Parts: sequence; C-alpha cells; structure tokens
Amino acid sequence: MGIRAMKSLTIGVLALSFAMVAPLGHDGSLGVAKATAAEEAPKKKQKTRRVPSLSESVYKKLGEGQEAIDAKDFDLALEVVQGALNRSRRYNENEIANLHNMLGYIYYLKDDYDGALREYKIVVEQGEKIPEGLEVTTLYTVAQLSYVQENYDDALYYMEVWITKATNPSAAPRFFLATVYYQMKDYNKAIEQMELGIQIAQERGTDITEQNWSLLTFLYFEKEDWPNVIRVLQVLVEEFPKREHWVRLAGVYGQEGFEKEQLYTLEAAYTADFLEKQTDFTNLAGLLMQEEVPIRAAKVLEDGLNRKAIERDAKNLQSLGQAWQLAQEVDKAIPIFEEAAGMADDGKIYERLSYLYLESDQFDKCVDSATGALDKGGLRKSQSVYIVKGMCLFNQNKLSPARSAFVSCRRVARDEKDKTNQRICGQWITFIDRESKRQAQLAAASG
Repeated sequence: MGIRAMKSLTIGVLALSFAMVAPLGHDGSLGVAKATAAEEAPKKKQKTRRVPSLSESVYKKLGEGQEAIDAKDFDLALEVVQGALNRSRRYNENEIANLHNMLGYIYYLKDDYDGALREYKIVVEQGEKIPEGLEVTTLYTVAQLSYVQENYDDALYYMEVWITKATNPSAAPRFFLATVYYQMKDYNKAIEQMELGIQIAQERGTDITEQNWSLLTFLYFEKEDWPNVIRVLQVLVEEFPKREHWVRLAGVYGQEGFEKEQLYTLEAAYTADFLEKQTDFTNLAGLLMQEEVPIRAAKVLEDGLNRKAIERDAKNLQSLGQAWQLAQEVDKAIPIFEEAAGMADDGKIYERLSYLYLESDQFDKCVDSATGALDKGGLRKSQSVYIVKGMCLFNQNKLSPARSAFVSCRRVARDEKDKTNQRICGQWITFIDRESKRQAQLAAASG
C-alpha cells in the first residue's frame, strides 16, 4: 500500500466530510463536515458552552458567502468573506471562527489545501469561545488536511486533541492515526492504533474495511511477525475472498514451513476459481507432486494451459508430461512430451521419450527420439541414450545399426571414464556379434 493510495483514501474521506455546508445553527455557528459528528455514538449530556453570539452584519455576510458558494462562484464568495474580515470593527471569537471557517471551506473547494489549512487552524485557535461542535469538527478536518500536506506531526497532534474532545469516538480516528504512523514508518504505533480501531469496531458491530485489514497485514509483514500476518490474512480470505489474499496466505504458510496448510489454501483457492496467474497453478501442481498425487497435479496444469494462464512452453509441458507419467497415464504423457521436446533447446525431453517408447515397445519412435536427443545434445550422459537407441534397434532386428549405437556408447563411456557403461556396451557388442553370426549360420543352412 503506497503513499499515493493512502493519501487518496484520506482525500476521499475529506470529500465526504466537506460534502455540505450546514445552515446556520441555533448557536450562530456555520458548521462543516457533519459526517464526522454523525459517526459518533449518542453524546452524553455535557455542560453547554457560553459563546459570543454573531452580530446581524456577520450573519448577513455569511449568508451572502453561502449563496456565492451555492452558485459555485468561489471568487465572489472569497471577496465577500475576506471583505468582512478586512473591516475595521473588532469581531468576537465566534464571529472570527465562523468567517475563517467559511474561508477554509472556499479554499478547499478551490483545491487550495494550504489556504484551507491556514483558515481552519485560525478557527480552532478560538478555543472555548466557539461552539463545541464547530471546534470538534474543525479539529478533525485540520488533522486530515495536515496529513494530505504531509505534515504528519500536526496530523497526529490535532487528531489526538480531537479524540480528547469527542464523546465516545468510533474506530475511524484510530485507523487514521495508524495511517499517519505508517507514513512515518513507526510500525509499532501504527499496529497499536489499528488493533485498537479493530477492537472498537468489533465491539460496536461496525464495518472493518478490506483496506484496514490489508494495512494491518502490511505492518505485521514489515515486522516479520508471521503468526499475526497469518492471522490477519485468514480474516481477509474469509471476509474478502480474493486471489491476492489466498495466494499471499499460501505463500506465508510455505515460507514458515506449513506445507500442508499451503497446499490446502491453494486448493481451496483453486476450487473457488481464484487462481489466475501461471505461478498460482504451477505452485499448486508442485505441492500436489510433493504430496504424491500426480494425477491431480496433471489436471491442475492441464486446466492452467487450457485457460492460457500457463504458457505453453517446453518447461511447463515437461512438468505436465511428468505428472501424467507418474500418474501412470503414459498414453497422455507421450504426446505432451513430444510437443515439449520439439520446443526444448536440448535433447533431455527426447531422452525421456525414448525410455517411454522402449517401455511401450514402440521401437521406431524410440529410435527417432533417441536420435533427436543425441542431435540436440545437452544430455547428462549421452552414452545412456546410445544404449536405449541400440536396444530399440536390436528389438527391430537391425543388428548393424544397433552395434554402431553400442560402439558409440562404449567410445563416449571410455572418454568419460564411465567403466560401468563401457562394460555394458562392450557386452552388448559381443552379444550382437554372436547373434549376427548365429543368424548368418541359420540363413546359410536354410539356403
């Protein structure tokens, strides 16, 4: 969650707070940001402040300013209110507060946050001489505007003052304080405020947003507090089931060595159709292979390929072929390996195919695959491929080409000091020579 995202959230809150300018109240105050007051629980009965009243002339100027605001003539509204302030007569604190409150709102509507902040600070400086509702609302607004202007110390100060004056504040100011501490990289205090806000919201039965939980996840992640990361992610996948939460939870489980939980989490996400990216499918398939359920791994990979979430390249096709092979679905594995072998840069997949064809008595294809493997190269032991090729040729009774394959095997084995395969290939050469002699004698006798 970046700085820009967090500021966008705050500006959005401000937009709600400034959604309307209330009419003059019975106490002569011009209130703004009624949304803040509305979120509070019912107020306890408190001692009423004694505040100076508004003069008729100030009340009239505020009305003129409001008419200009309603007409969206903000320059005229500024002229009216500023003109009133420039008059020589002395205003009481309540009159000063209401005039600067309207100025602050006008500057806000003009996207001049510096100007709005300057005017609203003048409002709260009037202290006990202004209506309590106006003071509390403006403190909240000053805190938010200070945050938008990246003055985090002021944002903290004014919000803390607001909390001392508000009656039974909701979770919102705690979440706000958490975002400020987050920007200041004081993650311990940010966590403290987030957890307090969540506690208040849960006690009241009010909503906790996905963004709240996501910020808390990030904070615990930064502190590498993995048990709490897992706890909060478990809430996110339950309350806000999305791919990013499921995959992140699975990743943390894997990181912490909880491979069973990692598998179950990814399987649940797959069942709910949340997996989208190649790594989602390949990670799940890999875990299923580790758990020795290759047929399920094959089906996951095949599904990912069909959705085009998984790239149809040699590596991924080889993984699918291996899964089908381990699931003893050789008929499904072979065409996948054939496709993969043609894409591969080396002959390793052709080598695997040659073994499969040998096992299934498809000797022509076995020879072709072995030849393809040797031509592409990059093999760990090419002498092993020569053995497979020689055996497939022998089974076709192609003794001379078979002997050539085993001679090549013996030569490579000798060069690599591979005594085991050197001996095996030598034995095959001797055996083929005897078989060739036997068949020649039978042919001569029958002729």
